[in-house]
Amino acid sequence: MELALTTTTSLSFEDAVAKMREALAQQGLAILSEIDVQATMKARLNVQVEPYLILSACNPPLAHQASQFDPTLGFLLPCNVVVWVASDVTHVQAMDPQLMVTIIDKPGLQAVADQASGRLRRALGQLPTMVD
Repeated sequence: MELALTTTTSLSFEDAVAKMREALAQQGLAILSEIDVQATMKARLNVQVEPYLILSACNPPLAHQASQFDPTLGFLLPCNVVVWVASDVTHVQAMDPQLMVTIIDKPGLQAVADQASGRLRRALGQLPTMVD
């Protein structure tokens, strides 16, 4: 099982972040927090790295349903979406909620993972992909 749902986009980093925020909102996923890894590395280590942003996305009803199966699922919530640049190419990845089912096998949890996965896949699908 892959840990992440991944796409490579033709958008710039800034445009990919803006489009991902919009796409996640359209799928009912709110951004609870964000971590600017590039700024953190510069501030803490005085190291310059490529743009890298972590968006913590959550659909409260799905998160609540998942936590009802097992409270320890909280360590997998919210779903992190990472936007990063390497060699002038913008990548966007989201943690695949199907990971929950591989860790905790509870009846009904698969339906929650399927819904969350579908929302993230649709959000990623709104980004224009790279053309070789």
